[in-house]
Amino acid sequence: MIADAPHIPVLLDEVVDALEPRAGETMVDATFGAGGYTRALLARGARVIAFDRDPDAIAAGRDLAEDAELTLVHDDFSGMERGVPEPVDGVVMDIGVSSMQLDRAERGFSFQTDGPLDMRMAQEGPSAADFLNTADESEIADVIYRYGEEPKSRRIARAIVDARPLTRTSELAAVVRRALGHRPHDKKDPATRVFQAVRIHVNRELGELADGLAAAERVLKPGGRLAVVTFHSLEDRMVKRFLRERSGSTPGGSRHLPQAVRGPEPSFEKVGPAIRAGEAELARNPRARSATLRTARRTGAPAWNTETGV
Repeated sequence: MIADAPHIPVLLDEVVDALEPRAGETMVDATFGAGGYTRALLARGARVIAFDRDPDAIAAGRDLAEDAELTLVHDDFSGMERGVPEPVDGVVMDIGVSSMQLDRAERGFSFQTDGPLDMRMAQEGPSAADFLNTADESEIADVIYRYGEEPKSRRIARAIVDARPLTRTSELAAVVRRALGHRPHDKKDPATRVFQAVRIHVNRELGELADGLAAAERVLKPGGRLAVVTFHSLEDRMVKRFLRERSGSTPGGSRHLPQAVRGPEPSFEKVGPAIRAGEAELARNPRARSATLRTARRTGAPAWNTETGV
């Protein structure tokens, strides 16, 4: 018997509707987390291959895997081909940090509670503290500007360097607030953008997303369904651009410019509009406010050759 899910993932009904899971089909949950999407797919009779780079997520899912048609793979989703023996009918990707990671202070993802300045999803490699305590000021500023879209990144980076060494999430949050003159009644804590930026950098999240989308393209069979949930504009723009290019919807040349060179045959079709949470879901789960779902269906064309830059 499958245990009740510890949480309901965002846009669950919309994801399931897009994937259309059927008995006997094989689905990939590229970001297992607490297993919310996986449970919904299993309930529809599908087999699931679920990936997660966080060993805690894999360990927590072992009981579920004993009682269901579920295969857990401890790996980055960019490497999903390594764990998928044959083409699959659907792939769901829920991008970014999970509630499990955010809610555990010892993982160091959140400034809401004090914990070690870690932020590593895979729990290996350089931590957030390693990066902030060793990188030069310009690199820290670039990361905060690029991944946090923070216009005052240089002021924050200078404050971080002056305050080193930093070892706790509360220390980093305090440095950012002092640097920007944050007041307790301000609507948004300025540490939000900085924590997002450092987390994305430490975990190579945007590179992983680009590689994961290409991997999903390769493992989906003709007619296979793709559903991607993102939580901020950088991710959503990447997914939108990927699906636009792969569906042949990139704008062509104008009469004033040379005709654009035609690329490979479209590998995706039926690209859906952006879907966001309704008021009922937002009332239940405020985290859904920033979520965007994009969907598409795989064609029978070969996967594009990303190594050539096409």
